[in-house]
Amino acid sequence: MNTCTFVDFMQTLKPWLNDDYIRRAHYNDEGYFTLIFVDGGEKVYQVDDCTAAQLNDVIALLKENGVPVFK
Repeated sequence: MNTCTFVDFMQTLKPWLNDDYIRRAHYNDEGYFTLIFVDGGEKVYQVDDCTAAQLNDVIALLKENGVPVFK
């Protein structure tokens, strides 16, 4: 698991969205995101400074880019 700030997580996430690397994502209210990639790999991130609004922004960004998001 990687611990990061919201800004760092967004910087990490954006390049993967452009190339359709993420198959699906899972999250919880504590800021844990699990990204499952098309090659079967996965990464877990704990975003340690994530507000509810920021969490919603990440979910919306993933969905806008065709990534199914599950809680």
